[in-house]
Amino acid sequence: MKKVLIVDDQSDIRRLISLTLGRQYSLLEAGDGAAAISLVEMSRPDAVILDVMMPGGMDGFDVLAKIKGNKATRAICVVMLTAKGQAVDIDRAISKGADAYLIKPFSPLQLIRLLQEHIGG
Repeated sequence: MKKVLIVDDQSDIRRLISLTLGRQYSLLEAGDGAAAISLVEMSRPDAVILDVMMPGGMDGFDVLAKIKGNKATRAICVVMLTAKGQAVDIDRAISKGADAYLIKPFSPLQLIRLLQEHIGG
């Protein structure tokens, strides 16, 4: 079963995504950027669903840059899932290597389709 890491500081969002994906994927969760990087390095998920705005010193753009900047993790699919819907934010994410960008509120079916396209399952 493919592994997906859900990174969001809001537990309700993590729960919603878990309910959406739980039957198709093995799920991991992180509430901040530092925990996300640790889980990526230890677990090597097939995909990361990543919020932009998070507490601590590392936002989603920082996490994205670390994942895509590391030779060992750059092939991991990263789907940005955020309330930040400005073109500048989307461009920034794509330029750092994001595979897809979804804006909250989002369609759970769209998220499922994106993951199926990128990692199967």
